[in-house]
Amino acid sequence: MKKRLLCILAALAVVCLSAPGWAMQGLSEEDRVCMGCHDQERFMLFESGEKVSVKVQPGDIKRSVHAILGCTQCHDFAAGDHPRRVFKTREQYHILAARTCTKCHTSHKTEIHAKLIKKSPKGTVCTDCHGAHNVRRAREMTQGNRLCLNCHAVEAHMTFKDGTRQSIQIDEKILNQSIHKDLSCSDCHFGFSSEEHPVRAFRSKRDMSIALSESCRRCHFDKYSKTLESIHFNLLAQGNLSAPVCTDCHGAHSVLSGRREKLANARKCQQCHGAIYGQYVQSVHGGALISEHNEDVPICSDCHKAHDISDPRTADFRNTVPQLCGKCHENKEIMKKYGLSTSVVDSYLQDFHGVTLKFYRKKASARSIAVCTDCHGIHDITSTRGADAATIKANLARRCQKCHQDATHNFPDSWISHYEPDLKKAPLVYLINAGYKIFIPFMIIGLLLQILLHIWRYAVNK
Repeated sequence: MKKRLLCILAALAVVCLSAPGWAMQGLSEEDRVCMGCHDQERFMLFESGEKVSVKVQPGDIKRSVHAILGCTQCHDFAAGDHPRRVFKTREQYHILAARTCTKCHTSHKTEIHAKLIKKSPKGTVCTDCHGAHNVRRAREMTQGNRLCLNCHAVEAHMTFKDGTRQSIQIDEKILNQSIHKDLSCSDCHFGFSSEEHPVRAFRSKRDMSIALSESCRRCHFDKYSKTLESIHFNLLAQGNLSAPVCTDCHGAHSVLSGRREKLANARKCQQCHGAIYGQYVQSVHGGALISEHNEDVPICSDCHKAHDISDPRTADFRNTVPQLCGKCHENKEIMKKYGLSTSVVDSYLQDFHGVTLKFYRKKASARSIAVCTDCHGIHDITSTRGADAATIKANLARRCQKCHQDATHNFPDSWISHYEPDLKKAPLVYLINAGYKIFIPFMIIGLLLQILLHIWRYAVNK
């Protein structure tokens, strides 16, 4: 019953809104007279054979910034003295009709209009950008990108002081695919609007990229603050203009979320770190990401962070490696999928290397202690199972020999890896541990009993 009532009300609303009388509501009496003819589909014919519709939507007039003006204010004639005019072409009509705008608006003589018109296709007039009957305020137009794209959708170039050129043509499809698609151009290009388009001169394309990337901090100040602590910012501050800025990683007009598409995210780093990326794609992590689209594996930013990237050559970074690896290898949910131990960090911290690392970390010592990457590799990490096991063992032995000069080829076998010993993994160690757990309490109880008996015997014989 309720649905039927809603349908009836909706149908009545459609009928009322489409009725001519309703559509004319809000228009002046003079405009209603004009609309008596111009709300019907009619055409103006030109000598060239072209034609243009003269139908006007009442809604366009009511929404226009010129709604307070009557038709005669712009067209210079009323319905009663409508002249019969003849134009050669549609273009000629547009040019002559647009001249009426200059009676009120002198801003067409500003620098930005002069520059835009100079670069625009021949014959571009006011109504091409601002509209005819649906004229909107310039600041309303800049909420979208249409005004800027009037010029930036066509091929044009920016020339830098070093003589190089950069296309400033923007593909609207790319803008609409960006995570910033709901922003307008002027939200990022601060200081630019329909009235203001300052001329900026950059020494090079790189100078322009660095300068424009500063716009990102207006919204992403938390991320920007982190970048101030990164190795990339330090390099840039030292004069290395090749150090990446926001737009180098996230894009400029095709900004993508850093949380999506792990592979695309990793490839951003490839632009500067090509050799390392080449090692990564051959690793057990990179291989799974590329060939299996497995997003459980880490990418560059998971280990090195995204914005506050530390120098990986420092002792501080090296000392955090066990915790970095532990972020994934202590995750029970992920490790369960692949049958891997979640005792990686615990087993490391409990053995000699881990205890020593914790000791030197407390002392703030820079002494190098073996961490995960020394045995497993850094970017070229391979699986510890399968055909590469022998290679891993050989590499491990060579790593052991750096500190243990007399270590033999079988030296790594003395270690039971990151797994807790059980009847399947290291059964002999497991049985010895179990024997100790049974034998030692009996030994302690026997020792205490023997002491008590000695005391009792001493007391009796006294």
